Amino acid sequence: MRLVICSIGAGDRVLIRPGTRIPVDGQVLSGHSTVEEAAITGESLPQDKGPGARIFAGTLNQTGALEVVVENLGRDTTFGRIVEAVERAEQTRAPIQRLADRLAGYLVYFALASALLTLLIIHNLRSTISVIIVAGACGIAAGTPLAILGAIGRAARHGTIIKGGVYLEQLAKIDTVLLDKTGTLTYGRPQVARIAPVEGFKPDDLLEIAAAAERNSEHPLARALVAAAQDGHLPIGKPSDFTYAPGKGVYAHVDGHTVVVGNAALLEEAGISLPAMDPAAGARILVARDGLFAGSIQISDQVRDGVSDAVRELQALGLQIELLTGDTEASVGVVAESIGIRKVSSGLLPEQKSARVDELIRMGRTIAMIGDGINDATALSRAQVGVAMGSGTEIAHANADVLLIGNDLRKFAETVKAARWCRSVIFQNFYGTLAVDAIGIVLAAIGWINPLAAAFIHVSSELTFILNSTRLLPRFSPPPHS
Repeated sequence: MRLVICSIGAGDRVLIRPGTRIPVDGQVLSGHSTVEEAAITGESLPQDKGPGARIFAGTLNQTGALEVVVENLGRDTTFGRIVEAVERAEQTRAPIQRLADRLAGYLVYFALASALLTLLIIHNLRSTISVIIVAGACGIAAGTPLAILGAIGRAARHGTIIKGGVYLEQLAKIDTVLLDKTGTLTYGRPQVARIAPVEGFKPDDLLEIAAAAERNSEHPLARALVAAAQDGHLPIGKPSDFTYAPGKGVYAHVDGHTVVVGNAALLEEAGISLPAMDPAAGARILVARDGLFAGSIQISDQVRDGVSDAVRELQALGLQIELLTGDTEASVGVVAESIGIRKVSSGLLPEQKSARVDELIRMGRTIAMIGDGINDATALSRAQVGVAMGSGTEIAHANADVLLIGNDLRKFAETVKAARWCRSVIFQNFYGTLAVDAIGIVLAAIGWINPLAAAFIHVSSELTFILNSTRLLPRFSPPPHS
């Protein structure tokens, strides 16, 4: 048997089978399925797709077959444009001159100018030699790399990999943190967040009804219902009849009752009267039994442990926090409120996330972007500091400057504190060296310090500043909460 591989082009029709990666951008012509789009849009909950819906290359078709008309292929797809934008950002990223070199250079020029000025004014070679000896930049030149090494080592010991001293320097300067949601703040797994039964039903009753009706469904939201019932040790009945309405929900008969579980459109088709509902309440599954509305079950993404604490710590450091996500406003609102983030930009495609980063940079902000997916890679490249979660994609890891191995956002807050402490120590060394040099130069110029005393002052002061830098080494005390 010969296997023939044919090329496809825009306008062609392709069949996307269940469980496969979608290779093209296109529009659904026929079929119904759920598609996991977290890699591209960041939307944590799988999206129902039917005729007329758009799909993206790189996403995962889950439950049904889809016939799709091809719109874009290869580098023209949304996924391809992300890769191209990342490559372009890497090529245009300017190197940052190391802080140590700049400060040490200033001190060398200062010392040479002081010696020349002493010789011209005092005309005393002994005093000039004393000035040259007492003035130096060894403390800042040796202490700065040691401080940077200590801070990077401290971060690594706690599960944060910083890919260079320049990124540590930038971390100390950041004033804004941009966060992705799915995979960064949450696990990307839908779970039952709230059960709201009407009068006459208890929460457990409503969950039992919904889980029994959805028992035979493969939809991710159905699995979340069944998992919640199992976690609560609730009995899950077996439906005697089960009908799946693509993109809407299910009809089932459970213990002699007619049950409808799904979205508002499905219940309205079944002639069930619904109460007024808040459209910003997030993803909800509506439940009806025997023609009467029984209540709603709110589904949300599971927030990672320690996220709320991390957000509070970052805000306490004076950082502005903004959530950038491809999720809908309704689904992200519950998560943002629960962890204390007030500024949210929802429904963003990858290029829109990158545009938001560029906009804030033009406003003079220093940005740290934290993400985990393919859809975050461009924004990670554009930010002054890109931070990737350890569980994220390879492309996110490759384009990040900082990697959180343990996926604990609290470690990022500790890393920011260590970076600020490192910067503080560097400037303590710099200003201390400057003060010692200034006083020593004046005393040497007027003859109060001979070359031997100048050498002693020089060595002892530099040793003091080097020891000051060793405080950043991991075995010493934790960074101050500044």
